Amino acid sequence: MINAKMKSMFFDREGVMDKVDAGTRKWMSRFGSFVRTRSRQSIRKRKASAPPGSPPSSHTGKLKSSIYFGYDQDLRTVTIGPIVAEGTTGEGADLLENGGTTTIIRRGKRVRAKCRGNPM
Repeated sequence: MINAKMKSMFFDREGVMDKVDAGTRKWMSRFGSFVRTRSRQSIRKRKASAPPGSPPSSHTGKLKSSIYFGYDQDLRTVTIGPIVAEGTTGEGADLLENGGTTTIIRRGKRVRAKCRGNPM
């Protein structure tokens, strides 16, 4: 009798776990939405590059509109960041985060460009 009462007090019951999962999904989605919105608001559209440690500049406005978030139910994590646009390699987001060099075409000529990257 006591054993049955003790068993019903633990949080491993299906109903309790479903409520916990629903609450986790709700709050993680709110967190992802908040961070996505703040990330989009912090990106300025300007011609100059951003100084190290500050949010990146968006020269065309595409970076700002490509930031999304997703919730992974299996891992119970949220991933927030830019997606790779169709017809691109996704190299730009990696260069903004880590720095490096790339070749770009400017006015019909190939030019080497350097990105400083994130100092953290």
